[in-house]
Amino acid sequence: MNAALGLPVLVGLIAVALLFDFLNGLHDAANSIATIVSTRVLRPQYAVFWAAFFNFVAFTVFGLNVAHTIGTGIIDPNVIDISVIFAALIGAIVWNLITWGLGIPSSSSHALIGGLVGGGMAKAGLSAAVWSGLIKTLLAIVLSPLVGFLLALALVAIVSWASVRSTPFAVDRAFRILQFASASLYSLGHGGNDAQKTMGIIAVLLFSQGRLGSHFYVPFWVVLACQAAMALGTLMGGWRIVRTMGLRITKLTPMQGFCAEIGGAATLFLATFFGVPVSTTHTITGAIVGVGAARRLSAVRWNVASSIVYAWIITIPAAGGIAAVAYWLVLLLR
Repeated sequence: MNAALGLPVLVGLIAVALLFDFLNGLHDAANSIATIVSTRVLRPQYAVFWAAFFNFVAFTVFGLNVAHTIGTGIIDPNVIDISVIFAALIGAIVWNLITWGLGIPSSSSHALIGGLVGGGMAKAGLSAAVWSGLIKTLLAIVLSPLVGFLLALALVAIVSWASVRSTPFAVDRAFRILQFASASLYSLGHGGNDAQKTMGIIAVLLFSQGRLGSHFYVPFWVVLACQAAMALGTLMGGWRIVRTMGLRITKLTPMQGFCAEIGGAATLFLATFFGVPVSTTHTITGAIVGVGAARRLSAVRWNVASSIVYAWIITIPAAGGIAAVAYWLVLLLR
């Protein structure tokens, strides 16, 4: 398909992409606020405002490396057309709605990547993939929760050693204050990595339609629209998933919540700097498991954690399968 389809179709598809971004914020709101809510430092209705603000301003801190990876580093831009983008978004949105309805914190990021791969391969087969970027992203599925886990585990050990002479009350009070900073940093990392994925989708759509000239870039209006859509989704909240992330995996103290958020934020900042579209869900879950395991292995409800891992494993193929079906249906209806 090409630019001859006209502006209304293009605008409609951009609206669908922004809907995905909104659902991403809704689905992943728990990632930003689970720890600060579960430690009762902030009530949920206040926590979502806090997280939404830092989700929105993230574009002032980070570059657009992740958007470029999504736009040009997963599927060959020459393969991408309106049908592929539509199929990718349908695959990601449908899978997000299924997992949101079931209260499963699966990855919106990998749902989008799975949708993009499914739509691209439905059109052009295995040759559609940019394997270097795709392999880098698949490796991040394993590495991001592991890094979050290890950083959070190390932070708990360091903080526990530094606080050994303080009373439990003093430690609790100090980390209740510090959690405002750690939650802000995590929400900043969440907005910086996740919103860029939709930016990449919209930018490559515009590029495929010849509306960006001969060079791929992300227009500033796309940046603002995506950050705003994600912040609005976060503002609406995702309470079903908050319960799983903040309460069912392990019980958290303010000190543990701080360590989980800092460990998760550091992982996201590093990934965003290198342009790797990691999963914020994977990252914060790994960090929460890390702080729970630092106390004792039995403090982690491993059956809940393992069910989340199963959701991670099937997200890319499930979203990809839905996207492939959507692409073939579009071809039948044309």
